[in-house]
Amino acid sequence: MIAAGADLKIYVATRPIDFRCGHDGLAAKVQEMLRLDPFSGAAFVFRSKRADRIKILVWDRTGLVLVHKRLEGCKFVWPTIADGVMRMSPAMFAALFEGLDWRLVRPEEARRPQVAG
Repeated sequence: MIAAGADLKIYVATRPIDFRCGHDGLAAKVQEMLRLDPFSGAAFVFRSKRADRIKILVWDRTGLVLVHKRLEGCKFVWPTIADGVMRMSPAMFAALFEGLDWRLVRPEEARRPQVAG
C-alpha cells in the first residue's frame, strides 16, 4: 500500500482510461493527458470505465509502483467525467481506496486560541 502522508501529492485523472495500460503506458498518460511529471513522487490515480477498478502509479525513487484494486459488488465514488485532473487530500485518497464516498471527508475547522499559554 502507498503511505499517504501529509506531504504526498495525489492527482486524480477525471476521465476513464484503457485498463490494459501498464507502468509505461500510465507514465505516458501522466505526461500527455495530465501534463505532469510521473517521476515527481506524486501518486496518480486512474479509473476504469465501469468505476469498479482503480490504478495508482507512484515513483518511489527506485522504480514505478503500480497498484491495481478492484471492488467486488460496488463502485468507487468518482468525480464527474471530464478532461483534466483534480487534486485530492491524503484523507480523501484513503477513503477512495477503501471504497467509501471521499466527498464526505472534510477537515475539521481549526479554531484560533483566544489566549496564549
